[in-house]
Amino acid sequence: MNNTHSKVIGYILWIFGFMGAHRFYYGRPVSGVIYFFTLGLFFIGWIVDLFLIPSMDRDADERYTTGSTDYNIAWILMTFLGIFGIHRLYMGKWVTAIIWFCTGGLFLLGFLYDFCTLNSQIDEVNRKSRRFG
Repeated sequence: MNNTHSKVIGYILWIFGFMGAHRFYYGRPVSGVIYFFTLGLFFIGWIVDLFLIPSMDRDADERYTTGSTDYNIAWILMTFLGIFGIHRLYMGKWVTAIIWFCTGGLFLLGFLYDFCTLNSQIDEVNRKSRRFG
C-alpha cells in the first residue's frame, strides 16, 4: 500500500481542525470548507474526527499515487510559503510558481484553490512522472 500522507501531520492539523485543515490535507475539500465556516460543525465534528483520522489517512493512502513529489513536503511548503508559490516550484510548475510569487498567490485566490486541490495536483504530477519516468 502507498504511504502518501502522515497520521502525525494529520493530528497536528487536527489541532486546527475546527478550521478544516486536516480535512483539506486528507483530500476532503468539501467537508474542509464546511468545517471552516461552521467551526468544525460546531466543534462536535472536530472531536469525532480525532477518532476518524486513521481511516482518513488510510483512504488518502489508497487514493493518491506515490512518487517523486512528496505530499507532506508539498503541504508544509504550501501552508507556510504558499503565497510565494514555493510548493508549485517543488512540483515543477515553474510558470505558475513565478506568477504566484509576483501576485501573492494570485491575489490569494490561487492559494485557496491550491488548498482545495493540492492532493490532486501532486497525484497528477506523480502519475505523469511514473508514465514518462
